[in-house]
Amino acid sequence: MSRSQPPLAAHVTGRGIFIGCVLCAVIAIGAPYGRQLIQGTSLALTSATPIAFFLFFVLLLTLHLVLGWCRRGWALQRGELITIFTMMMVAAAIPTKGVNGLLMPMITGTFYYATPENDWVAQIHPWLPSWILVANPEAVKEFYEGASRGSGIPWAHWLPPLGAWLLLYCSLYLAVTCLSVILRRQWVEHERLIYPLMQVPLAMMADDPQGRLLKPFFRSWAMWIGFAIPVVFMSFFALHNYFPWFPQVVLRSSVDVFRQSIFLTFGLNFLILGFGYFINTQIGFSLWFFYLLHQIQEGLLFYYGLQDTQAELGWWTEPGMGHQMMGALIVLVLSGLWVGRPHFKRVLQKAWCRDAPIEDGDEIMSYRAAVCGAACGIAGMWLWLWQTGIPAWIVPVFLFAGLVIFIGLARVISETGLPIFKANMIPAGFAVSSVGVPALGVKGMIATGYTMVWCGDLLVFMMAPLAHGLRLGSELQSGQRRLTWAVGLAMVIALVLSAWFTIYLAYRYGSMNLLISQHYSEEPSRFALEKITNPTGPSLSGYLWMGGGGLIMGLLLVARHQFLWWPFHPLGFLVSHGRVMDGIWFTLFLAWLF
Repeated sequence: MSRSQPPLAAHVTGRGIFIGCVLCAVIAIGAPYGRQLIQGTSLALTSATPIAFFLFFVLLLTLHLVLGWCRRGWALQRGELITIFTMMMVAAAIPTKGVNGLLMPMITGTFYYATPENDWVAQIHPWLPSWILVANPEAVKEFYEGASRGSGIPWAHWLPPLGAWLLLYCSLYLAVTCLSVILRRQWVEHERLIYPLMQVPLAMMADDPQGRLLKPFFRSWAMWIGFAIPVVFMSFFALHNYFPWFPQVVLRSSVDVFRQSIFLTFGLNFLILGFGYFINTQIGFSLWFFYLLHQIQEGLLFYYGLQDTQAELGWWTEPGMGHQMMGALIVLVLSGLWVGRPHFKRVLQKAWCRDAPIEDGDEIMSYRAAVCGAACGIAGMWLWLWQTGIPAWIVPVFLFAGLVIFIGLARVISETGLPIFKANMIPAGFAVSSVGVPALGVKGMIATGYTMVWCGDLLVFMMAPLAHGLRLGSELQSGQRRLTWAVGLAMVIALVLSAWFTIYLAYRYGSMNLLISQHYSEEPSRFALEKITNPTGPSLSGYLWMGGGGLIMGLLLVARHQFLWWPFHPLGFLVSHGRVMDGIWFTLFLAWLF
């Protein structure tokens, strides 16, 4: 078909939601299967959700073409493609480290890994919030070692704690979904963030000007050449893994500086290289430039012995750098609230009065529902955390830190397009540093360890896919409210199916034989006991490092807004603290250079 056709309006349809549900089920089963059992490529391990891109690519080359060849009007339309991709992104944030890859080992590990040497039985177990844990010894043993023949899965011991955690995740997802709705117009229309990650699916779903069925994206020879290069290299890696005699291709090397106190890694990451070309040149320059400055800072601190002596408060970080990054995140989020205050004021007015001068018909829910939903979600999280043993007045500290990290990281990923990024400081560490161990108490400290389930290793978290999905939703002409149900269905399908399949794999093969890290199983109790054994009060050095990071971030934000010639983007300073930058900074440099 070659004659020109007018573009069709983008709508949310029942067919699109149905196909999205099927693909969400594929993700819920396929992601843990690939990650934990065959231990292959981890396609659902970052907030960029590569598995959604892969399945979308396959969908457009298979089902879309088959339907179109059967009857031209049956081909998938733009609104359906937006719905499907949004649902897949949301679903991909759950099966591995988003929820179940951390939840299952953490709610069982304290019982399985308790030994006379670590003394968890005496010092940890009496204070545990048992209603959120799987405590039956036989059920825990078979989870790690595999069930005996014919015994099956002891669901009676699993369903109560899973139900308790479901309440928390419902509150969390309600809160971040509503906050994403409130932020969408400010980020998309007022600040005009680029959303580099979304340029790829938008290009993939773009209609052919001449009305041909195969999308222009797939007619590009440049795309297929770019596709072939990483396929060839990844095939070499796979062949070497299966056949050691096959020559190994090395794309990474490191050099030590400051007397081996730090290492600079020079490597090539094809995923980062591809998305790097969509990144603004000012941001691209700032990412690698500030990373090198950060490495110099860390090297000098190690060389002269000036590191923060406070105990570890997060994963993959020195405490001083974690506090510095947290200070920068707080300033980034607060400055965003200040810049967007006219919009947020109108949102609150609309929530109070339907006649307020702002339209919300193009959002997936009304602003009244978004404001009330965010408040209810946050209140539900506060109540849940309080019931686990955290003092009621300290729970807001956790929620503040968690929401700052969620909003801040979602903003960073939306503006920079980094497919891999995480915060060094976690809310548990922030609370311990801010109020001290004595204020939390033994029970509160143990409950603090279990906050790592939902806000610990945030390599993938829900708010980033939601923010990007709502950006795609801006392309819809109607039916935005249906997208709310589509997103909700994606969450439910991924939560239920991936939880069932993760538990099934553990009882079938034994989680010790799967890629379910012992580190995550032990971390809540290890973290809590370390702090209980060596209690510290509020950290003055932590406040100073945090203030320093916030001050630098504030100055960079002011300079960027005041001086048009200013070459440094503030997000470069923030991102430089992320440990994932160690392996990707050189690729970002190449993407910026060429």
